[in-house]
Amino acid sequence: MFTTFLRRMAATAVLLLCLPVMALAELPAFKAGYIFTTHHSPFLVAASNSEIFKDQNVRLNPLVDRESYELVKNGKPIAILDLVVAKSGSETATLFAQKHLDMGIASITAIMAGIDKGIPMKIVCPLQTEGMALVAPKNSPLTGWDSLMKHVKDAGEPFRIGFHSPTSAPKIVLEGALVQAGLRVTLDPSDMEADILLVDLKDTGNLLASLTSGQVDAVVGPSPFPEVAQTTGSGKVIINLADLPPAGQWANFPCCVAVASEDMLQNHPEVVSAYVDLIRHANTWCNAHPQEAGEIAAKWIGLPPEAGRMSTLVFMNDFNENWMRGAGTYLDMLNRMHKFNGALKDKSIEQARPLLIESDRATKL
Repeated sequence: MFTTFLRRMAATAVLLLCLPVMALAELPAFKAGYIFTTHHSPFLVAASNSEIFKDQNVRLNPLVDRESYELVKNGKPIAILDLVVAKSGSETATLFAQKHLDMGIASITAIMAGIDKGIPMKIVCPLQTEGMALVAPKNSPLTGWDSLMKHVKDAGEPFRIGFHSPTSAPKIVLEGALVQAGLRVTLDPSDMEADILLVDLKDTGNLLASLTSGQVDAVVGPSPFPEVAQTTGSGKVIINLADLPPAGQWANFPCCVAVASEDMLQNHPEVVSAYVDLIRHANTWCNAHPQEAGEIAAKWIGLPPEAGRMSTLVFMNDFNENWMRGAGTYLDMLNRMHKFNGALKDKSIEQARPLLIESDRATKL
């Protein structure tokens, strides 16, 4: 009888030990994507320090640091988020198309391009504005837009500007400004008649390496790479894209957005709402603590903390009038550049909004 008692006690102990695992197994698991950029600081802050959000209704609880987190709402875990690192916005869109992502963050232009191709996803929350710049080598004679224009027009060959993704917001904004200034822009390295040769460097990690090696004359990209160039002495900012001419047109321009797949919106709206709520709380905290947020993001990415503290990013929570105007400018510009051939071709922002934005479900928190 004593042996039977011991066996029952052992079985009970095993069952108790298994309960946390069984509870985790019952939670639905989803893939959440982000990119190694301080543009995604709010999500990185939320994943780095759940204590910051202990008084909020939504937070992340780490299971495996930097890999897997419980999404907790009102004190109760409702899902597991497995993190996926993408190299660019265009790769993020591809991962959505391949059903390797359920939610994520990427540039609005990359998401527009993906939706135009029929990828089933929608924007559920804005993220940030600003934080994009054109960077040249430290010893470059260029000092701003006017000196760039003069140099390009006096040169006997195309000026080479590297970018990290063909659908990235920095590349699209700069290309639009260059075309608007009357310059001939090409992606063809054999086109020696062009003023500007845009070079696809494939990854944000290649921006500064290509600049310092002389592969390109300048690079355009998102934070923190302009800040890193300055803090390491590998480059200098020629112009912040918010200051591109005509004056005011590119200021406070939308860049990254939070996105969810159509499947998530239809079948797991409560998880999407909690994800949006988390990002909004994190956006608000990052705006109130910009240097600390930048330092947390820099540490996550593995960059100098001083580069993170130089951040000028502005985070936002609503599809306000300015955001919609900027999104409309992107849409018009991409159509004029013949970048769309599908769902968004020749559409205005009013016509495109139902295809782009899932605002109703995402705002009912």
